[in-house]
Amino acid sequence: MQKTGLLNIGFGNYVVNSRVVAIVNPASSPMRRLREDAKESRLLVDATQGRKTRSIIVADSGHVILSAIQAETISQRFSQDEDDETK
Repeated sequence: MQKTGLLNIGFGNYVVNSRVVAIVNPASSPMRRLREDAKESRLLVDATQGRKTRSIIVADSGHVILSAIQAETISQRFSQDEDDETK
């Protein structure tokens, strides 16, 4: 069964669970390049509300979404939503 719920990425921002490909830490050089490439391609969505970027979410559409919530926290929310759907 495909997940169709919403994933809270902080500050009233949500993404569709089924569209998430990866949730990564933004500290590495490849992730910085990913962010810059997405910005140049106009596929970058900044959902940090002016705060420091703490995670990057990659969607199946190629969009790169920045969040001010830790990657671990978002992945826990993602896993929790998955567990809730299997019950």
